[in-house]
Amino acid sequence: MAIHPTAVIDPDAAIGQDVDIGPFSVIEADTSIGDRCRLLGGVTVRRYTEIGEGTEIHTGAVLGGTPQDVAFAPDTVSRVRIGRDCRIREGVTVHRGTGADTETVVGDGCFLMANSHVGHNARVGSGVILVNGALLAGHVEVGDRALISGNAVVHQFCRIGRLAILSGLAGVSKDLPPFFMVHAAAPNRVAAINTVGLRRAGFAAAERTAVKRAFRLLYRSGLTVTEAVAAMRAELDSDAVRELSDFIETSKRGICSYIREAAGGDEADAER
Repeated sequence: MAIHPTAVIDPDAAIGQDVDIGPFSVIEADTSIGDRCRLLGGVTVRRYTEIGEGTEIHTGAVLGGTPQDVAFAPDTVSRVRIGRDCRIREGVTVHRGTGADTETVVGDGCFLMANSHVGHNARVGSGVILVNGALLAGHVEVGDRALISGNAVVHQFCRIGRLAILSGLAGVSKDLPPFFMVHAAAPNRVAAINTVGLRRAGFAAAERTAVKRAFRLLYRSGLTVTEAVAAMRAELDSDAVRELSDFIETSKRGICSYIREAAGGDEADAER
């Protein structure tokens, strides 16, 4: 363990084995830092925060800050949980839950780039990437391996599905289904399927074809959303399509619609 003499660590903080804590870092009480974590200079870990082993945190990050919610009571006990093997870059902020005994969760293997933000009560899956300046409002849910590009924004209570992409400067105030992509030019409008991401995630050709068929039923068949989901369930025997159907049927805010003028349409590949 290497702790710089200028670091301020509360005696009630739980520090794991082989942890490095750089200069001018502050670790408050009721926190837990897992084995092999590396905190560079000027990191702040606020009360009620748990950080999984192997996570690296860069200068100026503040984890476990109180939520930006005017209704938050200062004596509320709520938490932040950060998973294993995450990379958290400069200036990242992650706020704890706003209600008693609630939590904000970031999964394993996430990459939170500089100045990105995870709001109170958000739940971020594993392998998620938030590019510089990406902003998740309170109560947002992000599925595994989704990509939120630079300066993209997600409205409170929205859901982003697994392997979905928001391109740079994009914004959504509706749910973005799994495997789809939103461009900056048209908020709340799906532009393409994340075909490259599906391939890299190991989806077989038959599964990718089923997702494309589901896309067409949903956005290009003239069916209502309810009718399209029923057709997807009846016609396509695919785990990915069942995941997509379940996501749509449980949406409370409604899902993003389709931008028909998008170049490439449903055949466009998206990098992930």
